[in-house]
Amino acid sequence: MTKYVALLRGINVNGITIAMTDLADLFRELGFSEVKTILASGNVLFRTGTEPVDPKDLAADIAERKALIEAALHERFDYDAYIVLVEAESLDRIIRAYPFDAERDGWHPYVMFASEPAALTELAGHARELDAADERIELGHGVLYWEVRKAVGVKSHFSKKSGKPKYRDTTTTRNLHTLSKLIHADSNA
Repeated sequence: MTKYVALLRGINVNGITIAMTDLADLFRELGFSEVKTILASGNVLFRTGTEPVDPKDLAADIAERKALIEAALHERFDYDAYIVLVEAESLDRIIRAYPFDAERDGWHPYVMFASEPAALTELAGHARELDAADERIELGHGVLYWEVRKAVGVKSHFSKKSGKPKYRDTTTTRNLHTLSKLIHADSNA
């Protein structure tokens, strides 16, 4: 049995409202087990099958399940679904690799995911433009780490860059603490 985390982009904002109970029901209908939603922003933890996916087949399994889930979300909730699907052990490594102080007082720790690694590489190119007194970014393995002062938040230089339409449809950002809750929920499964 393989554990996955689905991170849905763009739900419960901009008029796209999905109840977490309805979301969990959809995942169960797709044949997944031990489905849990965390917060109301589209974070779903679930398990597949009875045997773990062979690591050499993991990328193909992720792509297949991602397509299945996105199609079901589109059909059921009538929106252009985009998800990031991460194997739970990989997410744990991503969390542990956070390069900044996740408990830094007055700061938010974030992780940005993308369907195309090139988007993250391009966004990482803005690192030199940032004022380190307000925010920092660092490219990780398949993610972009970001810390920003709470007082600056969505008005930050990087927030404005990453919020451009060319990135909006292919990236999703999560607070590191939300990701940790997903892993914690999994450890209690």
